[in-house]
Amino acid sequence: MKAIYSIIIFILFSSHNIGQKSVSNFVFFNLDRDRIQEDSFLYTEEFVGAQLKYTWKELEPVKDYYDFGSIRSDFDFLERHGKKLFIQIQDVTFDTIRVNVPQYLLEQPEYNGGVAIQYLTDDNDNIISQDGYVARRWDTAVAQRFHKLLYELGKQFDGKIEGINLPETAVGFGNSGKLFPDGFTPGIYREAILKQMKIVKEAFPNSVVIQYANFMPGEWLPREDNGYLESLYRSAAENKIGMGGPDIKIYRTAQMNHSYKFLKKYSNQIKTGIAVQWGNYEVTNPKTQQQVTVKEIYDFGSNEIGIDYIFWCTQEPYYSEYLIKFLEAK
Repeated sequence: MKAIYSIIIFILFSSHNIGQKSVSNFVFFNLDRDRIQEDSFLYTEEFVGAQLKYTWKELEPVKDYYDFGSIRSDFDFLERHGKKLFIQIQDVTFDTIRVNVPQYLLEQPEYNGGVAIQYLTDDNDNIISQDGYVARRWDTAVAQRFHKLLYELGKQFDGKIEGINLPETAVGFGNSGKLFPDGFTPGIYREAILKQMKIVKEAFPNSVVIQYANFMPGEWLPREDNGYLESLYRSAAENKIGMGGPDIKIYRTAQMNHSYKFLKKYSNQIKTGIAVQWGNYEVTNPKTQQQVTVKEIYDFGSNEIGIDYIFWCTQEPYYSEYLIKFLEAK
């Protein structure tokens, strides 16, 4: 059955013709923001700029006190060197060591704990392991605080930075409902993400806005389709909001059925971008049965999906030995 799904998706992708876009290549330095000073980045002309991650916790260390000094410093440095800045605002972690939301959200009762724990589960929603914490995006009180942060950021940086992106929509609460946090349902969550998308666009009308939307709880395409994920992309097209996601895993069935499908479908209407995350350089290309190459990653993003931005991670030896050389030779 999986093979049939893969064939169907391949036919759909092949039948939807898009023109090749001019890709802007950014380096995703994650939280290693001081690496923007490296010569290998600064003197590689094909790197348009850096995508840097900032946590909600560091940007609002105390309720209603905002510290954007790190963003301002990074922006000024990059501007002096002819590079652009793309910021990712992080409200989620993928381990249980850290929490990326402000302390007051955890302590004040009106925020209902501020975060929810995520899980890796099996098909029966048995917990395999804990998988980090995500802000209660569906909780109105928490969402309003995040929206205020976005507006404050927009006042300082809209039209200056190249763009802003928000983290992926996938959350690890299983499928049956027994692990759902208080107040959470897939439908409520979808509405919260739609609201978040509109708010960040209002806050940044002049910079590029990208919502990472890879998977949505409550559906698994194509066998269980409740329209959650596509509704985000449809709203993005209506409101000129960019879309994207983590991971370029070329021709991977799950992604082809979800984010890649819609990124391609709407690529001529909105800005799109994908991050090459840690491990993406090492996946197998199902067409060749060989480890993927940087060129294949680039061509897949540019030709198959039609994305505007690729955010390349710095995993070695691929970053220095393959990516930079590939881009310099283009």
